[in-house]
Amino acid sequence: MMKENQFQARLIKRLKVLFPGCIVMKNDSGYIQGIPDLTILWNDKWAFLECKQSANASRQPNQEYYIETASKMSFGRFIFPENEEEVLSDLQQAFGTGR
Repeated sequence: MMKENQFQARLIKRLKVLFPGCIVMKNDSGYIQGIPDLTILWNDKWAFLECKQSANASRQPNQEYYIETASKMSFGRFIFPENEEEVLSDLQQAFGTGR
């Protein structure tokens, strides 16, 4: 099983290929408790992604809130190896590059 930080590093590289010129920022949960791990800015679009090691990894307080709020505003999802392809496909559609 891949560690969460390894998955996140690989995911960031993949995001930069899928969305050339995007800005991927790692958020500080020490500043805002529960804020998702990554913010992706691309053209006039944005998304929050919360990286997890696996589908059954525990969730921290407020993570559900921020993902739900981001989903209403733009795009927010939990992402882990088991749903990576689905989430990235959904993100491409949300960003207008869907296949």
